[in-house]
Amino acid sequence: MSLPDKGRSTEDLLAEITRLKRDDLPVRGGKVTAYVYDTGRPEVHEAAARAYFEMLEVNTLDPTAFPSVVEMEKQVVGAVAELLGGGSGIFTSGGTESVMLAVKAARDARETVGRPRMAVPVTAHPAFHKAAHYLGLVVDAVPVDPVTFRASPTGIEAAITEDTVLVVASAPSYPQGVIDPVAEIAGIAAARGVPCHVDACVGGWLLPWLREAGADVPPFDLSVPGVTSLSCDLHKFGYAPKGASVVLFADPAMRRRAYFASASWPGYTVINATVQSSKSAGPLGGAWATFQALGREGYLELGRTTLAAARELREGIAKIPGLRVLGDPESTLVAFGSDGGGDGDGVDVFVLSDEARKRGWFLQPQLSYAGIPANIHITVTGVTLRGVEAMLEVIAEAAEAARERGPAELPEGLVELVAGLDLDALDDAAFGELAAAVGVDLGGSGQPEMAVVNAVLDALPADRREAILIRFLSVIYS
Repeated sequence: MSLPDKGRSTEDLLAEITRLKRDDLPVRGGKVTAYVYDTGRPEVHEAAARAYFEMLEVNTLDPTAFPSVVEMEKQVVGAVAELLGGGSGIFTSGGTESVMLAVKAARDARETVGRPRMAVPVTAHPAFHKAAHYLGLVVDAVPVDPVTFRASPTGIEAAITEDTVLVVASAPSYPQGVIDPVAEIAGIAAARGVPCHVDACVGGWLLPWLREAGADVPPFDLSVPGVTSLSCDLHKFGYAPKGASVVLFADPAMRRRAYFASASWPGYTVINATVQSSKSAGPLGGAWATFQALGREGYLELGRTTLAAARELREGIAKIPGLRVLGDPESTLVAFGSDGGGDGDGVDVFVLSDEARKRGWFLQPQLSYAGIPANIHITVTGVTLRGVEAMLEVIAEAAEAARERGPAELPEGLVELVAGLDLDALDDAAFGELAAAVGVDLGGSGQPEMAVVNAVLDALPADRREAILIRFLSVIYS
């Protein structure tokens, strides 16, 4: 981009944005089953957008300068605490920042002999690995049950050492939408004197409404003995604009451990509740307005419709030849994979995802890991029930098309070539050319087919996948 010599009109700029967005996935309507959350109520999104804009230029850096920030945050965090067992909280930019603050607080609250460590189920969100990377911790990965996909309490207990500063459970874990045995894990952690964080980023503002709507949801929040902190995203099933999340602490002293202050310079006083310093109060205003626009009745009705859609979706997928739902999710996240194809009906889920995209639907592919097979993930939201029959038709059509096409065909020796690449010896241009040589255009427009890319990544170990993905991102932004 070149900075224009003269300023452009608002109409011109908005037209340009429309052009830039022409290949984007749609954020409304329910055909994109990841990344976006839709109530199906335009008036709620309008209220949030207007409140977001109203608070856009308010800087949360200094709450004494903008008292509106304090009042709004106290109301939003208070509503979350009331729903999830109490505690003191912080409004953050998203689940990763909420997790980052919980990990920092746990690290700073407990002295260790060696490097501080976390006991983390393999199904826990990568935000914990990111926090460990940034904050200098070691992640002790704990296997999950291969059938239920829930974390093993005995596995967690075996992973705890004298240097463990935090134990993690998910409610639910994102990949299969199942809730870890929080009460057992938290009890084990408490008996060993270790804090326990529940990652309820995806489920915190959903599960209570599902329970009220009749779902069997086990205890998971700060009311559970031994749970010391919990993260809850509001831009997921709170339906607030991104980015909006809350991290709760059972003990106010632990919340203070999440804060940062510095007086080691001659400038203004620095005291931050979050990783960011200056940031817009727009997301806070959007979250506050969404809460107010929906209210308890609105969220309960969304819980009912989401629960009904998830049940219909699971039952429908189970009837499609070649597919099976993974686990028994208590939430409204549904993962399904191939049934193995023993009768000839096996389906390559990466090809299925591409076929669904051709039909206008985005179904999120997930790679295999730790004995869990590659699968497709669907996040069911408030708008899904209106289109669940159409979604099932697309899944069935895409499965049949994938069965006819067969598995993604990889050029002979490609996986071995990628596995052996000296990535440090390749600049971004050379990496992009290599990708193009095997049919992957990283600089193209539109919605690309990803089956070959996903198949290659799926064949690689996790650390190699990570290295390749970093290079993909670097090329895309070059």
